[in-house]
Parts: sequence; C-alpha cells; structure tokens
Amino acid sequence: MRRSGVLSIVVALTLVALTTVIAVAPMAGAGTERTYVVLYKKQAIPAGAALSVGRAGGSLVQSYPQIGVLIARSDSDGFAPTLKRDLRVQGVSATDGFGVLLPGSTDEDGAVVAMDASTTTTSSWGDALSGLQWDMTQIHVPEAHDVTTGDPAVLVGDIDTGLDFTHPDLAANVDFANSVSCVGGVPNQDPAAWMDDNGHGTHTAGTIAADDNGIGIVGVAPDVKIAGIKAGNADGYFFPEAVICSFMWAGSHGIDITNNSYFADPWLFNCRNDAGQRAIWEAERRAIRWAEGKGVVVVAAAGNENIDLSKTNVDTISPDYPPGSEIVRTVTNACAVVPVDVSGVIGVTSDGYLMQKAYYSSYGVGVVSVTAPGGDRRFQIPPTGNGRVLSTFPGGYAYAQGTSMASPHVAGVAALLESQFGDMSAGQIAAMLDATATSMACPANPFDPGPPFDFLATCTGGGGYNSFYGHGQVDALNAVLHLTA
Repeated sequence: MRRSGVLSIVVALTLVALTTVIAVAPMAGAGTERTYVVLYKKQAIPAGAALSVGRAGGSLVQSYPQIGVLIARSDSDGFAPTLKRDLRVQGVSATDGFGVLLPGSTDEDGAVVAMDASTTTTSSWGDALSGLQWDMTQIHVPEAHDVTTGDPAVLVGDIDTGLDFTHPDLAANVDFANSVSCVGGVPNQDPAAWMDDNGHGTHTAGTIAADDNGIGIVGVAPDVKIAGIKAGNADGYFFPEAVICSFMWAGSHGIDITNNSYFADPWLFNCRNDAGQRAIWEAERRAIRWAEGKGVVVVAAAGNENIDLSKTNVDTISPDYPPGSEIVRTVTNACAVVPVDVSGVIGVTSDGYLMQKAYYSSYGVGVVSVTAPGGDRRFQIPPTGNGRVLSTFPGGYAYAQGTSMASPHVAGVAALLESQFGDMSAGQIAAMLDATATSMACPANPFDPGPPFDFLATCTGGGGYNSFYGHGQVDALNAVLHLTA
C-alpha cells in the first residue's frame, strides 16, 4: 500500500536471506520492448488471438481466457494502434508507465529499535516478543487461541513482495507448492523468485501466520498455511501484469483468503471514462471478481492518504511510476480504488492503541467493512513505547504502521473463522467478520488528533456502521465463538 510506512528494522536474530533483485523496466520509446494488457470485450479469448498479437508485432506472454485478458510484449510502437483495430478488442494499454510504489512516509522519524535473540518481554501469552504485540491483545487473539490457532488445511495467500521462507517464525507454515512470483506477469514457482527482497511482504505474512514456536512473535492464525504470492518487486513497485497474475493464481490454486496491502495500477483512483487506464483497471477488476467467484476471500487495505474514499477528492499522488509522473486531478465517487473498492472485497481501515482512527488512515462509507490495528506512532502510544505494529522482517523483526498492517489482522481472523467453522463462501466470512466486530462510534467531529487541522477527517454514520470503522474493530474471540456460520 502506498505510504504504508517505512519499516523500522528490529534486529532480533541473524537470518540468511536469498535476494532476487528485479530491475524496474525503463520507459519505452521506439524499439524498446514494452508489456501490454490486452482486454477483450467478452470475458473469453477469441480464436486466433495469439496470431493477431503476432501480426501486430507482439508476442504472447500469458493468456487468461477465464476473464478475456492477454498479456503481451512488443517493441513496436504500432502494436497497440494495430491491435485496437480488432473489433473484438476493448482496449490495449502498456503497463510500464503504471507502477504503484509501496514505501511511503507514515514513519517519518524512521526510528530503529535493536534487539538480539535473547531479548524477551513480559507476557502471559505467546512468544518471546509477544509482550510488544499490543495489536494482538487489542483484538483478543490470545483468548481466541484457546479456541483455535488455525487449521493447516486453510491457506492464506499474501499478495505482496513475497516472503522470507527461511525466517524461523514463518518457515513451518509456508506452502511452497502454492507460492509463486508473478513479477513480470508469468507465474514462477522457483523459491528464489518469490523470496522477499523488499521486506513488506514478510511483515504482513508474520501478522497473519507467524508460528507459535517460542521464537519472536505469534500471528493471528499461527497454524494455518501461508503462500507467498509475489506481485511487488525489490523496489516496491506493483505492475498490472503482476496483480492480474496474482489473483488468477489465487483463484486457480485453492487459496482460501488473500491479503492485499497495496492499491493496484494504474492510479490511486481508477476512473471508468479514462481511456488510458480503462483496459488495465478493468482487467484487474475482472481478475479479482473471478477469484472471488472461485471462493477466494479478498481482504484489502483502505490506504494511507487520510481521505474519504466515497467523496470527491483530488488525486495528487498517481501515477507514481516513473517518479515525477504525478498528475493533479479531481476525481468523483465514480472513480474506484482497486482492490478495496471492488464489489465483495473486505475493506480495512487502521486504528491505533487507543482504538481511534490512525491519523493517516483513509476511510469511507460503502468502502470500509471493519477496522483493525495498523499502528499510530504519533498519537496512540502504548505503555511499551512504540505505537507501530511489530512483525517479522528479513533479518529479524520490524515495527511498521499503515493500513498495510491492519489488513493482515483481518485476513488472519478470516483464516481462524474458516478453521473453526469449515469451508464457507466469501460472503459468509465477510458477514461473520461484520457481525462479530466490536462496534465503534464516530468520534466528535471534526476529528483531528494533532494540532488543529493537521489530520482533519469527518466521520459519517452511527455506532452500527460508519465511515471510519465500518462495522467496528475486528474481534478474533467473538469471531471464533460465533455460532451462526
């Protein structure tokens, strides 16, 4: 998720990390190979499509007949105009100019807390560092673990920057058979390809499923399996072909739940009437909807721009690849943020230790389902002294904050639900999360936790549902005790 927070590294033990550095493709001109999304009008690939791609000067990279999308490459400047003449084609868009950058600025002070392997904290629950996991106690994870710690038959796919499968708090729960790199648009199951070379994915994975093994921390669902689905490269960029590939992989490989701590290309807000972005965002939307149709629960972060996603906004931050490409534009609620704004997706905002909206968290009626701890290092500091969320990181453990950190808490609780009550539809899980959340009323408006108007936000709705917290803060214990599955 853009502006999800610079991770503050907490060195707790020495790990050997395999690093795959994937270069970001340069902007293309004449003679430079580019990657394209080809969107067909029907959700099917017509006969002779590969031949048409070839005649237009391109080569087929990946085909998704289930949703009517092709990924192609070409070094011909005439590729897109030629292919658009095919009346079966709805749109053709080059993807190399549309990359979402993961790191941001919500951890401006960049504080580092160092620990060694012998470090322990005082806690009646969990592992050596669990005394620092205020986020888990806040949503009653310790009590939920008296009921279930998760079922290894449940598989969570973390669509992120990969995960460090050598990390001792993750290694036992990694599903190698269903992990993959989608960077470049073509599935690659070589573990070296989906090893996390950024850090963000390992952090979100730990919140979901860090093992209860006496080492470090404990995740929300420490006995479920987790698959790393790498969509973000080493530099933290998520390109459209990788996002599409990730959802198609999840839907075709038995993934029960996906966590999505990013927004998808080509813009923060994707507008239906913009020809330059239509083919990409519609292809992404089709992929998400197809995965949902296969039973995949899609959990997604709301974003860190402190804006009401349901209102007219000014988008000043996208597209953010290549750097300096941002275009200031006014967007209405006819424009959508992918994936959080796609139908059926469980949208998550972030709160902090005091159970108030985190100062950076975006929000919005109709977009938000629930809230969860994402950390707030400015205004909501626990007695442990760090308001961020502690989780696994290549080389040890790290604090971070953002809706990126809130979303995996909800994905973890969804995994506990599936573990406790058996296979359920995405709609059933979403309804149970909503029904078992701890209701939270709107704060006094205007809400501004800092100096006047620094982080101004207006909450709309009531205690049962509102724009800041949706149906309330996710509650792991209430969820696993719910008897109406």
